[in-house]
Amino acid sequence: MYRKARSVPLKSSSSALYNNLSVLPLRDKPLTYFAAVHGSTVSLASAAADGLSVSHRQLQAKEGGPAVSASIVTQASWCVLPSRVLLVLTSQKGIQMYESDGSIMVYWHALDVLEPPPAQAVFARGIAAASGRFICVGTSSGLVLVFDVPSKGTNITLSEVLEEHHDSITDITSEVGENPNGAADLLTADDSGALCVWRAKEEFSLLTKISAFGWTCSSVKLWNGVIAAGYGNGQIRLYEATSGALRATVSAHARWIYALDLAPLTGKLLSGAEDSYVQIWKLSRNPDTGDIEIEHCHSECVTDTQLCGARFCDPEGNSFAATGYDLSEIVRYGQV
Repeated sequence: MYRKARSVPLKSSSSALYNNLSVLPLRDKPLTYFAAVHGSTVSLASAAADGLSVSHRQLQAKEGGPAVSASIVTQASWCVLPSRVLLVLTSQKGIQMYESDGSIMVYWHALDVLEPPPAQAVFARGIAAASGRFICVGTSSGLVLVFDVPSKGTNITLSEVLEEHHDSITDITSEVGENPNGAADLLTADDSGALCVWRAKEEFSLLTKISAFGWTCSSVKLWNGVIAAGYGNGQIRLYEATSGALRATVSAHARWIYALDLAPLTGKLLSGAEDSYVQIWKLSRNPDTGDIEIEHCHSECVTDTQLCGARFCDPEGNSFAATGYDLSEIVRYGQV
């Protein structure tokens, strides 16, 4: 059971974008960082557990020099690597990587927009760290850009481009549990609903591809070899990462799912949707059969709010936060 805690105010409201909330608990301080996107601005907030001490930073996505106007930001997410944490922004013009507090930009990659097809938007979207040294970012053309990130400094390089998708990337995630086979490390999803499962080593290799079934897959998670995928019809589908076999379908929400998150230490799954509800589930494997099982644990309504982001605030899943379209705060809930 969860109970509402003190909200974290934002300097601006949140845009109606998939996965429009990133959360970074600080290990060495009793603080949590939050990031949400509005237009060309990313609102950063750090808050104590009691919500009484909050500090803010506005990050303006001006790219290509100070004389160039700002572009629309599509996502902001912290990528946690063994040696460093980077805040990654995607936009209509490119990809920016900052130090974790947003103070210093360490890398900027421009998207190739010389001759876009007529009436087709150009943007980057979908961010995930992978295999300890890579950051993967999706694009509107279906490409997944793989950046090799050193343990320090700004010598970040584009090491590989994955070309399996044919539609705009919606979300990217990496394994957050214990992979029983050491195989599936990375999962990518696109606007058509297709999913690709990858092994992330020196060179990335495609393990399996899960076909679309008519709905956009807006958010994905990968845990202990289990794929959790949220769709535009309100369904959550669970697949085996190694084979792509469908194991469960849950009618989780009445409207479009905008965000999923997983607590790696407990297997709790969070889903947030346009229907104003955050649902908490528990994933597990049957010890006798190895089958994937899902159990509903909690339901929370954020009244009159089209949810666009939701994340756990700790690896156990004892607390979570959510953002909503046109909502100028981050609502938080803690376990009781």
